[in-house]
Amino acid sequence: MSYVVAGNEIETDDEGYLLEPDFGEEIVAVVAAAEGIELTPKHWEIVNYMRDEYRENGHTPNFRNMLKGINEFWPEADSKALYDLFPVGPAKQAAKVAGLPQPKGKGGY
Repeated sequence: MSYVVAGNEIETDDEGYLLEPDFGEEIVAVVAAAEGIELTPKHWEIVNYMRDEYRENGHTPNFRNMLKGINEFWPEADSKALYDLFPVGPAKQAAKVAGLPQPKGKGGY
């Protein structure tokens, strides 16, 4: 599987996660469309959070730590709100849409 962004083919693993991170905005739109997600400003907040966590830690957080981190800028966020944005599973699907490699183990640290 792969995605095409601006005429360039970007390689993925078998589940559609990028092999190397891509922090461009275009990849987010392409992956979100492939996942059936219509991007909103809240999606972008989560995408940027996941990218920041990846840059700082080299991987993305598991769901529990993700929710805790997101509550710092979106205090009313809960599990349902995140599943409404990323219905397949917020920690993994948000990482995929953010253009990041597949989370390790149970979704990161």
